[in-house]
Amino acid sequence: MKMDRRTTLASAGAAMLTASTSALATTTPDVRAEREQMVPVPGGRAYVRINGDLAGPRPPLVMIHGGPGGSHGAFLPALPLAADRAVILYDQLDCGLSDKPGQPANWTVPRFVDELEAIRAALGVPRWHVLGHSWGGTVALEYAARQPKELASLVLQGPLISTRAWMDDAATLRGQLPEHVQAVLDACEGPKPPSKLECDAAVDAFYRRFWRLKPLPAWAAAYEKAHGLKLAENIYNAMWGPNEFRATGTLADYDGEPLLKRIAVPTLFLIGDSDEVTPTTARRLTAATPGAALEIIAGAAHRTQSDQPEVYCAALRNWLAGSDA
Repeated sequence: MKMDRRTTLASAGAAMLTASTSALATTTPDVRAEREQMVPVPGGRAYVRINGDLAGPRPPLVMIHGGPGGSHGAFLPALPLAADRAVILYDQLDCGLSDKPGQPANWTVPRFVDELEAIRAALGVPRWHVLGHSWGGTVALEYAARQPKELASLVLQGPLISTRAWMDDAATLRGQLPEHVQAVLDACEGPKPPSKLECDAAVDAFYRRFWRLKPLPAWAAAYEKAHGLKLAENIYNAMWGPNEFRATGTLADYDGEPLLKRIAVPTLFLIGDSDEVTPTTARRLTAATPGAALEIIAGAAHRTQSDQPEVYCAALRNWLAGSDA
């Protein structure tokens, strides 16, 4: 029941596609970066890619991927936003195309927040919007709690705000699965688990309901394959735990809910109606955040940008335009 099941699902159907970057140039949509660089951050260098004009009239949007251990590939469906403003994607240290020193001392919440600020400073961005997805929402929340003057607005997409709330939601959603699937998941966590094949199938059933409802498009799978993007299991296991339902890593006791009242910028909570963050939890977190708004996108799970890309981009476009001032 390792989290690389998500990587397996994400790359399904990609094996027959060419892995060359040149081949990606002819796909639709165009997912090539207009600018790429390795940015020095605490502990190493982070891969950063930019689409759109950083010097344009509208503050750029930086998007923080989840995991821990994910990559910038999750945000490819958001690239149409670069028609309005620069979109900055990056891989956290030890993830994706960034340096991989493999030092657990780097895998702390404060260092990941410092990493974000190092990227802003290196790019010379005077003001930006920050979006954090899932675990990236933790980084975004902690960054916003510092009340940086450079922050225009905050978007918390299916965010990990507290591990307790995440585990409560996981238990609720798990209870919505067919009884035989729940039984297999319970057995897989017991002293005599069934076969790996059975356990993986049960986990996949959860993912198909609450992680992503639609298969990854061929063009996105091709991009991830070409760039070798996959979950960094060493970080995931160390910070989170062995699977989606058990938090045994360094984030096991994380609670960022007290930070919500310190947010001093316009804030949007964004989830899918079948998200791993339930609407009930999202409403509670929104109410705890001064002046925050909530958007729930129908027909979408945790990877809202993959399930409903047009609606997702429209929601962000409207939010960002209303928060530029």
